[in-house]
Amino acid sequence: MWIIMDQLLQIGHVEGYGVVVALASVVGIAAAAACIFSKRRPKGCLDPQKFKEFKLVRKRKLNHNTDRFTFSLPTPTSVLGLPVGQHIRCRGKDNEGKEVIRPYTPITLDSDVGYFELVVKMYPKGRMSHYFREMREGEWLGVKGPAGRFTYKPGQVRAFGMLAGGSGITPMFQLTRAILENPKDKTKVHLIYANTTFEDILLKEELDGYASKFPNHFKVYYVLSQPPERWKGGIGHISKDMIQSHCPAPSPRIQVLRCGPPQMNKAMASHLNDLYYTSEMQFEF
Repeated sequence: MWIIMDQLLQIGHVEGYGVVVALASVVGIAAAAACIFSKRRPKGCLDPQKFKEFKLVRKRKLNHNTDRFTFSLPTPTSVLGLPVGQHIRCRGKDNEGKEVIRPYTPITLDSDVGYFELVVKMYPKGRMSHYFREMREGEWLGVKGPAGRFTYKPGQVRAFGMLAGGSGITPMFQLTRAILENPKDKTKVHLIYANTTFEDILLKEELDGYASKFPNHFKVYYVLSQPPERWKGGIGHISKDMIQSHCPAPSPRIQVLRCGPPQMNKAMASHLNDLYYTSEMQFEF
């Protein structure tokens, strides 16, 4: 069986990305536990010391300033090799041709074999934003990693509170996926996700799907500063009252994570301090 599967995967890798993803999904079902939950991690494609090039095979628009990028790995069974909670550094060129390097967190896990994905918000004057905006399918992205201060092991806390703004959802999404897709991990996740408009909410379909599928382990509360009519979520900015209502109370067995624009992170740190969350109970991506 595995000889036949290997032959099919080789054919799929030659014929195109669509076949690769379909076949890799089959392999991923069988290999998911070995990829991210077992003690023996498969060898990944990343190098923390030097950049490696990965090919862009699909680019999809999510809203007016955010795209979802899919990059292929060397083989249909390759894994990126990124520990949960870590990020990568991406290299590109700005509009003047000067090299620029920025950190990004993939929304995929090592159970996603053969590819990885980035969700990137592109700002009008962003130097790396220019590179991603101009990027076309078939072109290559320089990537180095893993990097980051956050490490995760299943069960290290009883529950996570998550305060995310805009594209700051990506590390929260990565961690949430790892928790919910591991049947042995009983950690609960309480996410408050803030944006300007309804259209700005990233990965909403996936988040709502998790909330529906795992109602006892995942809760999401959306906050909009410019909500549409009949909006039933939060309005304005994330407040102390919202944190008290939708995040786990201070305890040695919980942690509240935050990731968003600098002003938001500063405000959230102040809120958490006022609510008696100690420094050990907080982490900023």
